[in-house]
Amino acid sequence: MGSAIPKQLLKIAGKPIIQHTLENIIQIDSIDEILIVTHKSTIKDVEQILPNLNTKISIRIIAGGKTRTQSTLNAINAINEKDAYVLLHDAVRPFIDKTIIKKCLKALQNYDAVDTAIVSADTIVGIDNENCINSMPVRNILRRGQTPQCFKMSVLKKAYELAAKDKNFEATDNCGVIFKYLPNVKIKVVDGSAENIKITENIDLQFADKIFQMKTAQISKNTNNEKIFVKKNVLIIGASYGIGKSCAQLLSKLGANVFPASRSLTNTDINDSASIEELFQKVYKKMGSIDLVILTAGQLKISKLVDMQNEDIKDLINIDLTAPALVAKTAYPYLKKSQGEIIFFTSSSYTRGRANYSIYSAAKAGVVNLTQALSDEWSSENIRVNCINPQRTNTPMRSEAFGKEPSESLLNPKIVAEYTIKTYAANITGQIVDVRLT
Repeated sequence: MGSAIPKQLLKIAGKPIIQHTLENIIQIDSIDEILIVTHKSTIKDVEQILPNLNTKISIRIIAGGKTRTQSTLNAINAINEKDAYVLLHDAVRPFIDKTIIKKCLKALQNYDAVDTAIVSADTIVGIDNENCINSMPVRNILRRGQTPQCFKMSVLKKAYELAAKDKNFEATDNCGVIFKYLPNVKIKVVDGSAENIKITENIDLQFADKIFQMKTAQISKNTNNEKIFVKKNVLIIGASYGIGKSCAQLLSKLGANVFPASRSLTNTDINDSASIEELFQKVYKKMGSIDLVILTAGQLKISKLVDMQNEDIKDLINIDLTAPALVAKTAYPYLKKSQGEIIFFTSSSYTRGRANYSIYSAAKAGVVNLTQALSDEWSSENIRVNCINPQRTNTPMRSEAFGKEPSESLLNPKIVAEYTIKTYAANITGQIVDVRLT
């Protein structure tokens, strides 16, 4: 990975990778104990994660060895139950799901060893010492190995005892140990998933971010939020029209106490820190707390950069990037008290700058980075930070910039509002939630 931080402790979506992995594993009721094998230098870091896990499952942290083999042996030696079912999983496969784990446990009832693998989409070739192809196995019988790899304890222990007598032994794969030293033991293969990636290189972090985005949209879609918002105190900045107004209407129906704000409603200037602070003080005095801040205010101007006035450039940056930073900074002490959430808005143009609205695209990319950075900075205070990325939406801001467009090509602001409040209900952080026409 080339990082000073061990990769399992790198953060994605506001949490260390290993925490995401553990949160998926603890959903399986039939797991009795989890052993975390880690380098001595990171034991304290891992210990700090454990209080965040809402589980009754026993969790122990074990110091790893100098090699993967020694680390595995340390774990094996820490297990006293000789008839245990043992699942060995990479800490940096955070997308392991309960379906895979359940399939592994079921297979262990009939087999002594189980591997997780997926079909290979690529042709695999064998090469000789001159890097020339000397074999080309039939692709439909090939699989790409993943984890967990699962074993009956007695079989795993016996294989490693035999391997220990081999002076040239060094394992890179636990099923490989069984395959080599206990060749008569059948190793059952269960289907993994394409999402169950191992984060090994920097590019894998980019893939992981995208997978989290897809999962977040699904989580938000399926979240039941009927009772979550009763008596919640919500400040919406940009509530005069469009998505902000739709959020206010929907939240009020769900029982939330909504304070709608904007330049026209409350004379709030989101470019002025004093004006923003005055607004928050007013809301706090009236409501007693602030659980959720939604900032939908923004500005879009269509123009080539060389044709824009300098003042217009400054205005766009101030409204679309500086204002979210100022609002977030002001919101911090209030959200710290309530352990609440702030939700920003970006645009699909953040992924690739587009001609004729370069400054808007650049500012929206900045909002995405602001979201991810603050979710990391504020995770220890349990403040959640998320960002909604709606596809083209039928709002006055868009109509003013692009004129009349076919209604069927645009999202209804009410749909975007639904996903916005479901993002809060999903109890997630650091996510960019895509909302698209279906």
